Amino acid sequence: MAYNEIEQRGTDDFPFAFFCIDKDHSRYNMVPHWHTEFELIRIVEGEFHITLNSKLYIAKKGDIIFINSETVHNGYPIECLYECIVFHADYLYCPQFDCFSFVKNTIDCEYTINEFFPVGSGKSYDALNGIFEAIKSNSQTCKFHVISAFYNFFATVYDEKLYAINIGNNTVTSGKSIIMLKTILSFLRENYDKPISLEALSRTIKKSPKYVGAFFKHMTGKTPIEYLTEYRIQKAARKLRLTDMSVTDIAFSSGFSDLSYFIKTFKKIKGVSPGKYRAK
Repeated sequence: MAYNEIEQRGTDDFPFAFFCIDKDHSRYNMVPHWHTEFELIRIVEGEFHITLNSKLYIAKKGDIIFINSETVHNGYPIECLYECIVFHADYLYCPQFDCFSFVKNTIDCEYTINEFFPVGSGKSYDALNGIFEAIKSNSQTCKFHVISAFYNFFATVYDEKLYAINIGNNTVTSGKSIIMLKTILSFLRENYDKPISLEALSRTIKKSPKYVGAFFKHMTGKTPIEYLTEYRIQKAARKLRLTDMSVTDIAFSSGFSDLSYFIKTFKKIKGVSPGKYRAK
């Protein structure tokens, strides 16, 4: 399922958040979701299969993914270490300058920036790398360098025309399939801790259960049950890290009705038992 991820990114005066994700992270497997912020992903090691609005990219070491606002995305890492930057592009918009209309049109989803930047693909790739290096520097002037690096990237994208102009229903947010997918994902997110049937999902978009199963598989590469199970494990892993709830209470509050099945499923997805995961 995809869901609208609403979280604080960075701080109010600097809304840029950096994450380094390894296999022990609760969100190592990226379940389908979307958010209004933009996101950059750089592969440090291994391989990452990422789907953006049903389009699959296979990213390898050094490759960078640009995720536009409102894009439904999910990823399957393979022995992977990857870095993410999630940011509010509004912070970079300055209405006093005409050239910033490009940034505004990107924020409003009227423009869609190219999504895949493989290693050595030119100035745009170098500019993206510059953003990562600037935000990781953690120096006193880090904020200056980050903002400068982002402006350099947008200028390069504009100069090299590495974007598409969205017209009518071709936008990333208004396609009927994307709207249906977001509806299903939102329902799953809001009800993950309760029993959910395919019939209940089908009622959210007024389609048959058979259609919903095939549609969801086509859009995400997973069945609704596979997605729901992974999302429940993600929520459970977060509770193991951040709370002192018992494993039993976490299992039941995450939508599992059988403790032994929860432990077995958690170990299958995370590679370790819930107890060992919490200890690490």
